[in-house]
Amino acid sequence: MRLPVEELIKRYKNNLYAAAFNICKNASDAEDVVQDTFVQYYSSNKQFETEQHIRAWLIRVAINKAKNVAKSFWRNHNVPYEDYMETLAFDSPESQDLFETVMKLPAKYRIAIHLYYYEDYAIREIADILKISESNVKVRLSRGRKLLKETLKEAWEDDE
Repeated sequence: MRLPVEELIKRYKNNLYAAAFNICKNASDAEDVVQDTFVQYYSSNKQFETEQHIRAWLIRVAINKAKNVAKSFWRNHNVPYEDYMETLAFDSPESQDLFETVMKLPAKYRIAIHLYYYEDYAIREIADILKISESNVKVRLSRGRKLLKETLKEAWEDDE
């Protein structure tokens, strides 16, 4: 099964961007990752079983590309995500605080939380995408939630 790239861009561009931004913490890098992901799909002759398989493949490629960008030498010369935060629009101050807190998590927890809560992947699917065991995904989600809870609780207590 192959779908036209234009159709995939319409459906998954924002999802891939969110996953890439989650890792890169930089808008231009995330945009490059999304573009490179679709170019790789277009260039490949890979056949997929279902549209879900295509979506999972795109997310996996985007995550890998974003990790490579985050490790690159040129990464040190980009604008930090804190400066980019000013350009993002949030529904409420609470959603901005939550976003900032999630972005401060270690990458392994941040990625698992993003895939689970923002992309609605099941634990089994996240394990396949990240090439880790299901129990490891559960541990990462649990530890990520714990860190979020502690951080948000401290911030809430400081406000009182």
